[in-house]
Amino acid sequence: MAKKTIEIITSDLSGEELERGQGETIIFSVGGADYSVDLTDDEAKDFYAAFDKYTKVATKRSSGRGGPRKGTSGSGRSSEELAHIRAWANENGHPVSERGRIKAEVIDAFDQANN
Repeated sequence: MAKKTIEIITSDLSGEELERGQGETIIFSVGGADYSVDLTDDEAKDFYAAFDKYTKVATKRSSGRGGPRKGTSGSGRSSEELAHIRAWANENGHPVSERGRIKAEVIDAFDQANN
């Protein structure tokens, strides 16, 4: 006995059926939650237009899942290296806090002075 399965994709927004090659599945993340939505071509254009003002100024992240690897910061530096950068910055007149993010300008200055 043969079995045939037919998949019909519809827009999650309007319910309109999407023909093969039409529409788009958009995957995005907001507030730590991942979302997926199937849209018609026109709805997808509207979606991108609505997000355009945010994506123009946002920092693009890699497509890898999760945050930084264990033992590294968002900068990719180990906690030991960041402690060294903080000490160097304090000794060389660059204001840094004891905790939290170190400005990219300070890290760049450290790299220039130590390479």
